[in-house]
Amino acid sequence: MPFLDHVLQVPTYGWKDNNGNLVKPSKKQIVKEFFKRLNIIKDRRNWLPFFSWAKVICLVPFFIVFLRYHFNWWTVLAAFVYSMIVMGTHGTIWHHRFATHGAFKFRNRFWRFFTQNLTINVIPEEIYVISHHVHHAKSDQPGDPYNAQAGFLYCFLADVNHQPIAKNLTEKSYNRVKRLMQHTGVTGNSYAQYQKWGSYVRPSFAIWSWILNWTFWYIIFYLIGGHALACTLFGAAGFWAVGVRTFNYEGHAKGQDKQREGIDFNDKDKSINQLWPGIVAGEWHNNHHLYPKSARSGFKPYQIDLAWCYIKVMHKLGAVRSYRDDKKRFDEQYRIPFLKSKT
Repeated sequence: MPFLDHVLQVPTYGWKDNNGNLVKPSKKQIVKEFFKRLNIIKDRRNWLPFFSWAKVICLVPFFIVFLRYHFNWWTVLAAFVYSMIVMGTHGTIWHHRFATHGAFKFRNRFWRFFTQNLTINVIPEEIYVISHHVHHAKSDQPGDPYNAQAGFLYCFLADVNHQPIAKNLTEKSYNRVKRLMQHTGVTGNSYAQYQKWGSYVRPSFAIWSWILNWTFWYIIFYLIGGHALACTLFGAAGFWAVGVRTFNYEGHAKGQDKQREGIDFNDKDKSINQLWPGIVAGEWHNNHHLYPKSARSGFKPYQIDLAWCYIKVMHKLGAVRSYRDDKKRFDEQYRIPFLKSKT
């Protein structure tokens, strides 16, 4: 069985039926699977998805304090910029273009660590990276961990129900997981430790990274703007952590055919370029599916790509050693032929 067919933990309801068609579970089945996979008492190997959502829950009090005590025009503006632009762009830079696709390379470990911790730590790299490789291999097909055709809840709870790695990988398959993760700097388990914990990342590394990251950023925000700013931005991070789980449903047109001529050139799946995610986070999704290993996804003049701006600036500063830019290929293969066809 190909590696990407079995690397993720199969949900109870399965990926496809006996005829090879996508299984579209009911909301009740999805919710039941969600809580089953969060049960660390029954199986400690569920610790990573539990930990991921625990961090989201820990951000809720900050959001409540922000709304109750610090809600004014400047904190709302700060929350908007931090959640929509800073957190969104960082997710594209770190989790998407570097950790998953290796679209650029850092000069050294310092700059990797610097970029990794540029914002409040929320999403575990392992949950994002491995499943995203599967997503690209099976985009909008059975086995895609966030297949929009199965509905909103299927995508929204995918980080628990569909994205964790399988708990019964052979040592050979686990070593392939390690190769996909080793460039991220995340400390991984040995195979024996993986069999105990069911994850690549070591629990001690994940917990200490989280504690140190949150402590550092709360102190920094407090020094800049007191508890008001700190609670505001931590609350904003929580808002983003929930909102980002809706992206792939929207980015794949809610499972419908909404691609537009001259805008969405990749017709192998249902991905679309959206103005808002593109501008605030550099997430021009259809472009990305055309050239997933490109450090730039905003290929057209109006397609602002803040993630690419960061990578380019870091390259000029010497922090990024190399990158891949597929804009020229896009122009030659898609934009220019399209324009000629219309003349």
